[in-house]
Amino acid sequence: MAGIRSTLNIKNRMMFLSRYVSPAMLAASGILVITIIALFVPPYIGMADNGDYYRILYSNGGYFNTPDYLSHYFGYFIKEYGIFQYFNENKDMLFSSQSLFVKFSLWVNKLFDQKVFDIRVQGAIFTALYTVAMYLLVESITWKAPRKYGYPIAIIAIFIFGDTGYTAYFNSLFSESVVLIMTVFVFASGLLLYRKRYNDYVLMFIFLISGLLLTTSKQQNAPVGIIIAVMGVILVFVRKQNTYRYMMASSLILLMIAGVGTYVLIPQDFVNINKYHAMTRGILMQSDDPEAALKQFDIDKQYAVLNQTIYFEPYMTVDVDSEILKDNFYNKYGFVSILSYYVTHPSQAGKMLDIAAKNAFTIRPPAMGNYEKSAGKPFGTQTKFFSGYSLAKQALAPKTFGFITIWSVLIIGLYMPSFIEAAKRRQMRHMVRLPLIVMMIFMGLSGILVSIIGAGDADLSKHEFLFTAAFDMVTFVAVGDAIRHRLWQSEEDQGGD
Repeated sequence: MAGIRSTLNIKNRMMFLSRYVSPAMLAASGILVITIIALFVPPYIGMADNGDYYRILYSNGGYFNTPDYLSHYFGYFIKEYGIFQYFNENKDMLFSSQSLFVKFSLWVNKLFDQKVFDIRVQGAIFTALYTVAMYLLVESITWKAPRKYGYPIAIIAIFIFGDTGYTAYFNSLFSESVVLIMTVFVFASGLLLYRKRYNDYVLMFIFLISGLLLTTSKQQNAPVGIIIAVMGVILVFVRKQNTYRYMMASSLILLMIAGVGTYVLIPQDFVNINKYHAMTRGILMQSDDPEAALKQFDIDKQYAVLNQTIYFEPYMTVDVDSEILKDNFYNKYGFVSILSYYVTHPSQAGKMLDIAAKNAFTIRPPAMGNYEKSAGKPFGTQTKFFSGYSLAKQALAPKTFGFITIWSVLIIGLYMPSFIEAAKRRQMRHMVRLPLIVMMIFMGLSGILVSIIGAGDADLSKHEFLFTAAFDMVTFVAVGDAIRHRLWQSEEDQGGD
């Protein structure tokens, strides 16, 4: 009798869960709870500064108020910063949508404390946005799916996207938080449009705003706006109304402009840093004859001495900010000429792509610790709390560009039949899924290509964050569609538009 009662209790609980908790709600709630425990329950988890924080903090009204702050670089997470009380003489050092979130976080913080900025205020804002974004992503896959398929998909979502490799960024001043959250919103809103879930105009707005915030979050993402605009053209035709088509076309044009504008507004200081590394940590590093490589750019062979050096090294053979280097080195090459070089030297390009692939599956950079010094952990210690996915991914993923190519071709091949079938039936909305998948793949690949062409192998694990996020989202959606038996076929007819 006890066994029967136990079985009935389990069935009753499952019926209650099935009736009142959707798979999307389960996934969002699970990720929310795990993130709260990780970020807001001692010992607090965050990201140590690698020297980049000052760019975004000082220009937005905050400053370092820890006396021995420099000694915490890379090793320890710091959660409290000062707030300027008077005139802030620091100008914007870079154009980034991240500033909007930092300023909003400071405004909220000032409601409780006018002098000390607690980074966890920003962490709470990002956590709330991430929870909503993950709800929409899981809903885009599990809507109308039988619960026996929906709940396993939700569990997978929690395992992947609740990983602290992702959420630790929320307690930091790295732009990866914005990149992650806005990428989820872009993908989820596109898929929800495909499935005709929620209002099309609301989803269009989410698609536009998240796309703009993603594109302008960091200079490296300049190509993202262009990719979204080009691959999103099909979204214009999912409805026949002229109002909708005009608004969607205008949104895509704005995204294109944002991509171009983000590139144009890159500060010259950042251009020189990236160009330096593109040559010393890219072209020269992988060349069998560095002097000959320089000759192809009409650069004096003596600059081969800079091979494998880093812009920030304290002792250099030449001042990296000097006019001599500007006239005889920086001005001799650019993004296009470096790209042309790699195209004409495929073996060297292949080496760089494989180097990039080794870092393409690392969610959390190995250089930065996650704990406060007061937690008593050794310098640079990273959390293992709910990190099963990120650790497994880093250890098991084949780290070659060949694997990335095979994965891309396989994913596109799996979704191609449903696209062709929808095209034959002239069902524009049902054709949307494959372009969205390709859009995400191209966005991820742009993160790799822009990194190695624009800055060599410098700080690759952080520069390739967009790829690792896009890889996980596309793979997750593919697994979800496979569980629902929807890989080779589109959604059933959802009515006229």
